[in-house]
Amino acid sequence: MNKKNALTQPAPSASPRKTVPEPVAPKKVAARPVQQVTAVEMGARQREISVSEFFTKNRHLLGFDNPRKALLTCVKEAVDNALDACEEAGILPDVMVRLEVVPTGGTTPSPSQATRFRITVMDNGPGIVRQQIPRIFAKLLYGSKFHRLRMSRGQQGIGISAAGMYGQLTTGKPVKIISRTGPKAVAHFFEVQIDTKKNEPLVHENKQIEWNQPQGTQVTLEVEGKYQKGRASVDEWLEQTSIANPHVRLIYQTPEGETNEYPRTYHELPPAPREIKPHPYGIEFGMLLKMLQDTKSHSLSGFLSSDFCRVSPQLADEICKTAMVSPTMKPRDLKSHAAETLYQTIQNTKIMAPPTNCISPIGEKAILSGLYKQIKGEFYTAVSRPPAVYRGNPFIIEAGLAYGNRPENQTKPKQLAMPKAEGEGEDEDSELARVIRYANRVPLLYQQSACSMFKAVLSTSWKNYGVTQSRGALPGGPMVIFAHMASVWVPFTSESKEAIADYDEIQKEITLALRECGRRLGLFLRRRERAASEYRRRNIFELYIEEVVEACNRLKGGKLLKEKLKAQLRKIATSRTGGMKTDQALGKTGTGPEGLPHSIIVTSEGVEGEVELASQVEADAAATVPPVDADLLGDEKLSVGATKSRAKKAHLRADKTPQSKAAQMGLFAEKGSSGKKPIRTRTQPEKPNKPKRPANAAAPRRKK
Repeated sequence: MNKKNALTQPAPSASPRKTVPEPVAPKKVAARPVQQVTAVEMGARQREISVSEFFTKNRHLLGFDNPRKALLTCVKEAVDNALDACEEAGILPDVMVRLEVVPTGGTTPSPSQATRFRITVMDNGPGIVRQQIPRIFAKLLYGSKFHRLRMSRGQQGIGISAAGMYGQLTTGKPVKIISRTGPKAVAHFFEVQIDTKKNEPLVHENKQIEWNQPQGTQVTLEVEGKYQKGRASVDEWLEQTSIANPHVRLIYQTPEGETNEYPRTYHELPPAPREIKPHPYGIEFGMLLKMLQDTKSHSLSGFLSSDFCRVSPQLADEICKTAMVSPTMKPRDLKSHAAETLYQTIQNTKIMAPPTNCISPIGEKAILSGLYKQIKGEFYTAVSRPPAVYRGNPFIIEAGLAYGNRPENQTKPKQLAMPKAEGEGEDEDSELARVIRYANRVPLLYQQSACSMFKAVLSTSWKNYGVTQSRGALPGGPMVIFAHMASVWVPFTSESKEAIADYDEIQKEITLALRECGRRLGLFLRRRERAASEYRRRNIFELYIEEVVEACNRLKGGKLLKEKLKAQLRKIATSRTGGMKTDQALGKTGTGPEGLPHSIIVTSEGVEGEVELASQVEADAAATVPPVDADLLGDEKLSVGATKSRAKKAHLRADKTPQSKAAQMGLFAEKGSSGKKPIRTRTQPEKPNKPKRPANAAAPRRKK
């Protein structure tokens, strides 16, 4: 035991180490007095934050995330304002967009390497009065569209002034504006910037100048950006804008010096939308309380019938009676409890849907015109849904579809493919469909996966319509899907207006429109496939008609009416292979197959369906591009190379010369099994070898 205690006993030197005092340095830090802030000092630090200061620090909320996207946002806001002004004034828009590289350090870099650009957007609209120019271009949340319930591209009064603020932050340059309200009015020139502390315009220069434009507005911004072609670029945005706005003539001068013109193919303005009053279903309780205090009506019944749409005086009296309030009481005297009862009564009352004359949809014909102009396909269709309502706001969903390749592209000789392994099929549908989204005629290029339209495309079962589709993916094949929402108030997910919120009513309407387009596509594909099979059978029959007629003529001693017999045999072959339905499905009658309204079908022998619309588009595209007048581009004119390239593209579109029957059948023979030659027809240049009759074969017997 003593030995064990001796072993467990600590060493003599260990006990003094335990008694070593702790360091005193932390005590000195804790001993310092903490500086306290009083409530008075905290209150003195509070100050108002202007909206300009907020968006200066949070410019990514407005779409200025990166230089490439910022360049696109500046062009987009300026073009949207120009189109809105022209359409509201009843003028067919002529818009010019010019991008120029700004020299830095005495040298002008290439467009792909440049970091500073000058954006110029000019229109032929009604112009802007002199007093309003500084506030429109240099004050956030200032505009004429926020308080009106009518369809327009701009909504919040932020866009163009935010673009000027971005240019001011990145380059320090002011916004330059030239505007004239008529040929007899003077042109005003302004240089403005925004005071971010007060959200007020600062006018640096204001003068009258000579301008060769009879009327309109020109805006010039100098911003930091990055120019790059391809997806989500300025070029793609302008191209998609011309699809949804075929009534616009758009001229685009690229930083490389090229000039691209998107001609006007629809020569009618869209119907002008009218302003409506708010619908009772579209307001919340707090908004009702505010309207009760701001109304000019002297009675509650008059307030309901005059400040809301679809509420008649009889319905207003019925609502007041159900809510147990007097119809003659003053609206300001209605307090919170009674007002809440009135609000619940309004929500539970059956009220007619709001009017739809506040919306101006694109229309099926205009959608077909835009798709046919910009996309080379084989089948086009468009659908406009009936008006619907979400949160008391009316909206219309439109959808379109372009499928396939033009026949002139299909008949080109294909390159030899690499040999495939056993069991490996042809990967014809490796290309996925492309979705182009619009809100109030404005293309949406970013945040595609967060948009309700894109989700509706993914949720649609395209396999039911003869198109391949993997689980949770876009359909496969050469296809472009067009989706558009027109509304008095589009529910965007952010201030940058890049994606549409996922409301059930909106999702339902988009899905129904896409299903109708898919049904028409499936009908076209199935009919075309069956018709191609019947047409091949008919060609086989016609291949032997000459031989049968000659044999019958020999049996009759040369006295047979050969042409009559040929016509009878062709009639039998036609009736046995589908008759006129086969010709309609293959585009040989010009009327289009039944069940495909508002559709265009392109064949090797021409166009069927909306023939007049397609002919108008081709005529506009084939027209020689005239030199641009000075009143639109100033000193600039179209370059010769750009004009030739546009004429060449137009010539390719207008080339609709009929081809031989064999060339048309080559379209369907290529889709068959590889290694088989297409069936020769009677009208081919090479005359087929006549089949030899075997020696032991008997001669055909003559009919009694």
